Amino acid sequence: MPEGPEIRKAADKVEKAIAHRPVKEVFFAFEHLKPYELELAGCQVKAVETYGKAMLIRFHNQLNIYSHNQLYGKWFVRRAYSYPETNRQLRLALHNEEKSALLYSASDIEVLRDEQISEHPFIRRVGLDVLRPEATPAAVLARVQDKRFSRRQFKTLLLDQQFLAGIGNYLRSEILYVARIHPAQRPIDCTPEQLKQFAKAAIALPHQSYRHSGITHDLDIAHQLKAAGHPRKDYRHWAFGRQGKACFHCGHKIVKESAGGRRYYYCSVCQPPNA
Repeated sequence: MPEGPEIRKAADKVEKAIAHRPVKEVFFAFEHLKPYELELAGCQVKAVETYGKAMLIRFHNQLNIYSHNQLYGKWFVRRAYSYPETNRQLRLALHNEEKSALLYSASDIEVLRDEQISEHPFIRRVGLDVLRPEATPAAVLARVQDKRFSRRQFKTLLLDQQFLAGIGNYLRSEILYVARIHPAQRPIDCTPEQLKQFAKAAIALPHQSYRHSGITHDLDIAHQLKAAGHPRKDYRHWAFGRQGKACFHCGHKIVKESAGGRRYYYCSVCQPPNA
């Protein structure tokens, strides 16, 4: 599943292609949305916003297209009416004179009026978005100490979009590794220094991933490994996807476990369960 940085990157591409100009034609695959095709045709897109892993395409006529990629959704930006060769099913298409923004495979698509946005079930419940300007280490620290969250294990808490929006599998593992927190620990079990490091990492790593195409590793080390010919999987992350390989800090083997069918990775030496 794409995480917050990937959705924001996709939103940037969609916004660059279709914002601030009229949409010539709109296509919805779902019959209940078909009436909006004519209502949106000729309207101008004013912005493309993200709420964690959800995207909102906003039009000047007070209509908005909400989408959530879930596991399989994928955006393509192409020349106008140029479609990729894919076995995916086209769910949404927005065309102007020069570009087409195409959403494939996603099933969670809605049209909302401006006054409905704040009451949408996902948007209403979504937590602090780690890529938004208001998300600061101080804001994360206050949230992780909140009684609603402080007694939940990090391995499940970090996938709850009501806690911090935009974090998924790889960011969960990477944030906890950098903060030296075991996935089974709860915020209430952590030292003040661990929570401080967690709050910093929860902001810094998503922003770095957004700016550097998914790389959450130390950038200097990543560049050195890339220059030495290592594949991307060897230098992209600190821990995620590296089961059985040496920890970059202590040399101990990275461990892979799962919770609720979702895998996570950690170093049992750098992230001891009773730190």
